Amino acid sequence: MVVNDRGAERPDDSPRTDGGEASQDRPGQPATTQPRHEPRRLSPALIATLVAIPIMVLTFFIVVAALKQDGPSNPVQSLAAPDADSAECVKLVAALPERFDGFSGKKVGDGVVRYPSADGDIVVRCGVERPGDLAPTSSLQVVNPVQWFMTDTREGSGQAYVAVDRRPYVALWLPITAGNGPISDISAAISKTFPVAPLDFG
Repeated sequence: MVVNDRGAERPDDSPRTDGGEASQDRPGQPATTQPRHEPRRLSPALIATLVAIPIMVLTFFIVVAALKQDGPSNPVQSLAAPDADSAECVKLVAALPERFDGFSGKKVGDGVVRYPSADGDIVVRCGVERPGDLAPTSSLQVVNPVQWFMTDTREGSGQAYVAVDRRPYVALWLPITAGNGPISDISAAISKTFPVAPLDFG
Protein backbone atom coordinates (compact mmCIF):
# COMPACT_ATOMS: atom_id res chain seq x y z
CA MET A 1 0.00 0.00 0.00
CA VAL A 2 1.10 3.55 -0.74
CA VAL A 3 0.05 6.59 1.36
CA ASN A 4 -0.77 9.70 -0.64
CA ASP A 5 -0.30 13.28 0.48
CA ARG A 6 -3.80 13.27 2.06
CA GLY A 7 -3.00 10.28 4.28
CA ALA A 8 -5.14 7.80 2.35
CA GLU A 9 -3.75 4.47 1.30
CA ARG A 10 -3.98 3.11 -2.22
CA PRO A 11 -2.90 -0.24 -3.62
CA ASP A 12 0.49 -0.46 -5.27
CA ASP A 13 0.09 -2.27 -8.63
CA SER A 14 3.83 -2.66 -9.21
CA PRO A 15 4.99 -6.29 -8.97
CA ARG A 16 7.51 -6.87 -6.25
CA THR A 17 10.19 -9.32 -5.63
CA ASP A 18 10.57 -11.31 -2.46
CA GLY A 19 12.71 -8.50 -1.08
CA GLY A 20 9.92 -5.93 -1.63
CA GLU A 21 11.57 -4.29 -4.64
CA ALA A 22 10.04 -4.05 -8.08
CA SER A 23 11.25 -6.65 -10.55
CA GLN A 24 11.63 -4.18 -13.38
CA ASP A 25 15.08 -4.02 -14.91
CA ARG A 26 17.10 -1.19 -13.50
CA PRO A 27 18.62 1.37 -15.80
CA GLY A 28 22.11 0.44 -16.89
CA GLN A 29 21.58 -3.34 -16.51
CA PRO A 30 21.50 -5.50 -19.70
CA ALA A 31 18.24 -7.19 -20.62
CA THR A 32 18.10 -10.94 -20.04
CA THR A 33 18.05 -12.96 -23.32
CA GLN A 34 17.61 -16.70 -24.04
CA PRO A 35 20.73 -18.52 -25.37
CA ARG A 36 20.65 -19.47 -29.08
CA HIS A 37 21.49 -23.01 -30.20
CA GLU A 38 23.49 -23.10 -33.44
CA PRO A 39 22.73 -26.08 -35.78
CA ARG A 40 25.43 -28.77 -35.73
CA ARG A 41 27.51 -28.83 -38.90
CA LEU A 42 29.05 -31.97 -40.44
CA SER A 43 32.81 -32.02 -40.72
CA PRO A 44 34.34 -31.92 -44.23
CA ALA A 45 35.91 -35.33 -43.67
CA LEU A 46 32.54 -36.90 -42.85
CA ILE A 47 30.92 -35.29 -45.88
CA ALA A 48 33.71 -36.63 -48.12
CA THR A 49 33.23 -40.13 -46.70
CA LEU A 50 29.47 -40.07 -47.25
CA VAL A 51 30.02 -39.04 -50.87
CA ALA A 52 32.79 -41.57 -51.53
CA ILE A 53 30.97 -44.68 -50.26
CA PRO A 54 28.20 -44.74 -52.94
CA ILE A 55 30.81 -44.11 -55.65
CA MET A 56 32.93 -47.04 -54.44
CA VAL A 57 29.91 -49.36 -54.35
CA LEU A 58 28.88 -48.33 -57.87
CA THR A 59 32.42 -48.86 -59.17
CA PHE A 60 32.53 -52.33 -57.62
CA PHE A 61 29.36 -53.45 -59.40
CA ILE A 62 30.55 -52.00 -62.71
CA VAL A 63 33.82 -53.96 -62.48
CA VAL A 64 32.00 -57.18 -61.55
CA ALA A 65 29.59 -56.77 -64.47
CA ALA A 66 32.45 -56.16 -66.89
CA LEU A 67 34.32 -59.25 -65.72
CA LYS A 68 31.21 -61.37 -65.99
CA GLN A 69 30.55 -60.12 -69.49
CA ASP A 70 34.07 -61.05 -70.63
CA GLY A 71 33.68 -64.50 -69.12
CA PRO A 72 36.04 -66.24 -66.73
CA SER A 73 39.66 -66.51 -67.86
CA ASN A 74 41.16 -69.94 -68.48
CA PRO A 75 44.68 -71.27 -69.13
CA VAL A 76 43.98 -72.41 -72.71
CA GLN A 77 43.29 -69.04 -74.30
CA SER A 78 46.66 -67.71 -73.13
CA LEU A 79 48.77 -70.65 -74.36
CA ALA A 80 51.42 -70.02 -76.98
CA ALA A 81 50.32 -71.48 -80.31
CA PRO A 82 53.17 -71.26 -82.84
CA ASP A 83 51.33 -73.50 -85.36
CA ALA A 84 47.94 -71.81 -85.07
CA ASP A 85 48.09 -70.55 -88.67
CA SER A 86 49.17 -73.87 -90.16
CA ALA A 87 47.10 -75.53 -92.86
CA GLU A 88 46.29 -78.38 -90.46
CA CYS A 89 44.83 -76.02 -87.85
CA VAL A 90 42.83 -74.12 -90.46
CA LYS A 91 41.35 -77.45 -91.57
CA LEU A 92 40.52 -78.46 -88.00
CA VAL A 93 38.83 -75.16 -87.20
CA ALA A 94 36.54 -75.66 -90.19
CA ALA A 95 35.76 -79.26 -89.11
CA LEU A 96 34.80 -78.40 -85.50
CA PRO A 97 31.08 -78.45 -84.64
CA GLU A 98 29.12 -75.25 -85.15
CA ARG A 99 27.49 -75.34 -81.70
CA PHE A 100 26.84 -77.36 -78.57
CA ASP A 101 23.73 -77.58 -76.40
CA GLY A 102 23.68 -74.73 -73.90
CA PHE A 103 26.35 -72.75 -75.76
CA SER A 104 26.24 -70.12 -78.49
CA GLY A 105 27.51 -70.75 -82.01
CA LYS A 106 31.20 -71.16 -82.87
CA LYS A 107 33.25 -67.96 -82.84
CA VAL A 108 36.74 -67.86 -84.37
CA GLY A 109 39.37 -65.19 -83.71
CA ASP A 110 43.06 -64.81 -82.83
CA GLY A 111 43.71 -68.51 -83.31
CA VAL A 112 41.03 -69.46 -80.78
CA VAL A 113 37.70 -71.20 -81.32
CA ARG A 114 35.16 -70.25 -78.69
CA TYR A 115 31.67 -71.46 -77.83
CA PRO A 116 30.30 -68.75 -75.51
CA SER A 117 28.09 -69.31 -72.51
CA ALA A 118 27.09 -67.22 -69.51
CA ASP A 119 28.53 -69.94 -67.23
CA GLY A 120 31.87 -70.20 -69.07
CA ASP A 121 33.07 -70.73 -72.64
CA ILE A 122 34.33 -73.85 -74.33
CA VAL A 123 37.71 -72.93 -75.86
CA VAL A 124 39.71 -74.83 -78.49
CA ARG A 125 43.23 -73.70 -79.44
CA CYS A 126 45.07 -75.53 -82.20
CA GLY A 127 48.83 -75.47 -82.71
CA VAL A 128 49.96 -75.24 -79.08
CA GLU A 129 53.28 -76.54 -77.81
CA ARG A 130 53.83 -79.97 -76.30
CA PRO A 131 52.90 -80.03 -72.60
CA GLY A 132 56.08 -79.85 -70.57
CA ASP A 133 54.71 -82.14 -67.84
CA LEU A 134 53.87 -85.00 -70.22
CA ALA A 135 55.76 -88.12 -69.07
CA PRO A 136 55.59 -91.91 -69.59
CA THR A 137 53.78 -92.16 -66.25
CA SER A 138 51.20 -89.48 -67.10
CA SER A 139 47.54 -90.46 -66.91
CA LEU A 140 45.78 -90.03 -70.26
CA GLN A 141 42.07 -90.05 -71.09
CA VAL A 142 41.07 -91.67 -74.36
CA VAL A 143 38.00 -90.13 -75.99
CA ASN A 144 36.75 -91.12 -79.41
CA PRO A 145 39.73 -92.20 -79.75
CA VAL A 146 41.99 -89.18 -79.07
CA GLN A 147 44.35 -89.29 -76.07
CA TRP A 148 43.97 -86.25 -73.82
CA PHE A 149 46.42 -85.10 -71.15
CA MET A 150 44.94 -82.92 -68.39
CA THR A 151 47.17 -79.87 -67.93
CA ASP A 152 45.13 -77.85 -65.45
CA THR A 153 42.02 -78.02 -63.30
CA ARG A 154 40.31 -75.19 -61.49
CA GLU A 155 37.79 -75.97 -58.79
CA GLY A 156 34.36 -74.62 -59.59
CA SER A 157 35.46 -73.50 -63.07
CA GLY A 158 36.67 -76.24 -65.41
CA GLN A 159 39.54 -78.33 -66.77
CA ALA A 160 42.18 -77.92 -69.47
CA TYR A 161 43.38 -80.72 -71.77
CA VAL A 162 45.83 -81.20 -74.64
CA ALA A 163 45.43 -83.87 -77.33
CA VAL A 164 48.89 -85.45 -77.29
CA ASP A 165 48.66 -88.19 -79.95
CA ARG A 166 47.99 -85.82 -82.90
CA ARG A 167 49.98 -83.12 -84.63
CA PRO A 168 49.64 -80.19 -84.24
CA TYR A 169 48.76 -80.34 -80.57
CA VAL A 170 45.26 -79.17 -79.70
CA ALA A 171 44.32 -77.62 -76.36
CA LEU A 172 40.79 -77.69 -74.96
CA TRP A 173 39.11 -75.89 -72.06
CA LEU A 174 35.91 -77.43 -70.75
CA PRO A 175 33.82 -75.56 -68.14
CA ILE A 176 32.22 -77.73 -65.49
CA THR A 177 28.81 -77.17 -67.09
CA ALA A 178 29.84 -78.63 -70.47
CA GLY A 179 29.29 -82.32 -69.76
CA ASN A 180 30.83 -85.08 -71.93
CA GLY A 181 29.23 -84.22 -75.27
CA PRO A 182 31.62 -81.44 -76.40
CA ILE A 183 34.87 -83.33 -75.77
CA SER A 184 33.45 -86.35 -77.57
CA ASP A 185 32.45 -84.33 -80.66
CA ILE A 186 35.72 -82.34 -80.68
CA SER A 187 37.70 -85.58 -80.42
CA ALA A 188 35.82 -86.98 -83.41
CA ALA A 189 36.69 -83.88 -85.46
CA ILE A 190 40.37 -84.14 -84.47
CA SER A 191 40.43 -87.87 -85.28
CA LYS A 192 39.01 -87.27 -88.76
CA THR A 193 41.38 -84.36 -89.47
CA PHE A 194 44.74 -85.44 -88.00
CA PRO A 195 46.43 -88.84 -88.28
CA VAL A 196 47.68 -90.58 -85.16
CA ALA A 197 51.15 -89.47 -84.03
CA PRO A 198 53.51 -91.09 -81.48
CA LEU A 199 53.54 -89.73 -77.95
CA ASP A 200 56.49 -87.40 -77.35
CA PHE A 201 57.77 -87.41 -73.78
CA GLY A 202 60.56 -84.94 -74.46
